[in-house]
Amino acid sequence: MRRALITALDQYRRTSRWWMELRGQTPEDQAAARITSGQSWAEFCDTLKAAGASLSFPGTPQTPFDQAEGYRYLSRLTRAGLEAFVEYADPARPVLHRVVHETVKMGSDNPDNYYQTARISGALEYRIRGQRNTIAYLSFGSMIGHYGQGGGMPPTGYIEGSQLHVEDDGSFEIIISATEQPGNWLPMTPESGTLVVRQTFLDRANEQPAELTIECIDQDATPQPLTPAMLDEGLRATSSLVAGASLLFAKWARDFKSHSNQLPMFDPERSTAAGGDPNIVYYHSHWALAPDQALVIEVTPPACEHWNFQLNNYWMESLDYRHFQVHVNKHSAEYESDGSVRIVVAHADPGSPNWIRTLGHESGTMCFRWVRATQHPQPGTRVVPLAQLQREALS
Repeated sequence: MRRALITALDQYRRTSRWWMELRGQTPEDQAAARITSGQSWAEFCDTLKAAGASLSFPGTPQTPFDQAEGYRYLSRLTRAGLEAFVEYADPARPVLHRVVHETVKMGSDNPDNYYQTARISGALEYRIRGQRNTIAYLSFGSMIGHYGQGGGMPPTGYIEGSQLHVEDDGSFEIIISATEQPGNWLPMTPESGTLVVRQTFLDRANEQPAELTIECIDQDATPQPLTPAMLDEGLRATSSLVAGASLLFAKWARDFKSHSNQLPMFDPERSTAAGGDPNIVYYHSHWALAPDQALVIEVTPPACEHWNFQLNNYWMESLDYRHFQVHVNKHSAEYESDGSVRIVVAHADPGSPNWIRTLGHESGTMCFRWVRATQHPQPGTRVVPLAQLQREALS
């Protein structure tokens, strides 16, 4: 019912704008009328309400605990959208900000990542100035569209830290443009709308992320004060993000249930089209364990820039990595003598290394990823009695 309401609201917006255009009103006139009448705000609130449909999508857990996390998730998406599309929406004065972080999560966000994003336009040119510092992995990508439009975010350009010319003092500059530039250049196309920066820690406690600023250097770019059209579009994009992202990942989680407690490779083309890093191979899935069960994951990591495994709730939010061990990576893992690694997901301490806590969840989603790996071995999985592992640890 609510999914139908989301579609109906979008169709209503389109029809209203078409009718007003027939009457000779410009888009600016339409936005002003929508703001002064309260229609923009009413539709924003109606779409947020309708977004609750994702919490009752087929297959979603209906326990009070899971539903509470689901509604918190919607509130987090709302917070992220308002910041991105209302506060930092002008491509003529871009601001690098963290749309996903410790308390805003989506799409199996990586606990090892320091994500940043900025609104850009393929019609303009930009300069990033940075200090490389010590974080293990750094990448920059330009993409079509933005998170609030839906329909994916296909890449239009990519450059990573190993490709950058960095000065002896650790500083660097990157030009972002649709026209090729000498030196460090991040390509765009005229359709580009978003910059995404991924910084990936190996050892978060001891590494320092790169310090970055962005500026528009196009002479034709003029920052604008807030207009009714800007706010109208910002509220629309925010509510579309909340409704679209929550429903998309609810569909993904439902599909993952077909291979619960396994880790098949996720389609790389599908991942990249959704805004994923093209240098990363993902293994997304669902997990479910009884109180007396444990999920054992075994694999021999290949030569790679980075790898990690993480546990998520059903809504594809990473669990609380600030306070609990809910993921393990290339640096933090304890390895077997033959170079393999065994990871154990369990509700209680199995007495073995690489224990991933479930934090009160009976089920959820999970993700394994290789970054710039020479090979992509398939992680093996098996569900075993928790008591068995505890006996093995004592023997």
